[in-house]
Amino acid sequence: MTGRGSRAPDLPEGAVPRLADTARWIGAWLHRPAFRVRVSGRERVPRTGPVVLVANHSSLLEPQLIYGMLPRRSVFLVKEELFRGVAGRLLRGIGQLPIRRGEADRAPLMAAVRVLRGGGLVGVFPEGTRGTGDVAAAEQGAAWLVRTSGAVVLPVATRGTRRPEGSRRRFRPVVDMLVGEPFALEVGRGRTGLEEATEQIRVRLAGLVHELDEKRRA
Repeated sequence: MTGRGSRAPDLPEGAVPRLADTARWIGAWLHRPAFRVRVSGRERVPRTGPVVLVANHSSLLEPQLIYGMLPRRSVFLVKEELFRGVAGRLLRGIGQLPIRRGEADRAPLMAAVRVLRGGGLVGVFPEGTRGTGDVAAAEQGAAWLVRTSGAVVLPVATRGTRRPEGSRRRFRPVVDMLVGEPFALEVGRGRTGLEEATEQIRVRLAGLVHELDEKRRA
C-alpha cells in the first residue's frame, strides 16, 4: 500500500492512500445502522482504467454511499463550501477535490484529469446541485473530462436517501443503488460536441434512474 511519501496515480496530489482506503471501509458501513442499503450491478464497476462516474443527486448521502460501495478508490468533485476546518482537511486527505459551483473552476478539473490519466476513477454529479434526482438537466463537466482523458462513463442511480416532502422521520428506509453498464463516449470538438455528449450522459443516467424507480415500485 502506498504511503504518505509518494503519490498514488489514482489519487490527487496531497492525498493519503491509506487514509483513503480506511475511509472507503468506513463509508461502506457507516450508514448501515440507519439505512437498509441494497446495491445492484456492483460487478459492472471497471476494476482498472480511467472512469468518469456520473450519478444523480438528491441528498448529501449519495456521495458517501457511492464512495463506500465502490470496489476501488474514487475521487469526487465536491462543493467547495464543505472544505472548511477539520472536515476540509479530511476530504483533501482522502483525495476529494473542491469545486466552485456555477463557475469555470479549471484547477480541480485539471487535477481530476491527472487522476484519470493515472488510471483512476472520478465521480461527478452532473445535475450540479441536490434536487429530485431525476436528472432533468446536466452540466458539461463530465463530458469535458471524458473528452480530455478518454475515460469510459459509468452511470450510477440512487434512490431512497431523500425523505418525501411532508413525511415523518423514517425508520431504516431502504436505499437502492443501481450501477449501470459502463460505456464509451465520443465527444466532438467545441461547445457543440460538449452539449451533445452531455445530453447523451443525461439521457443514460435519467434512464437508469427510471429503471431503478420501476424496480422499487415492483
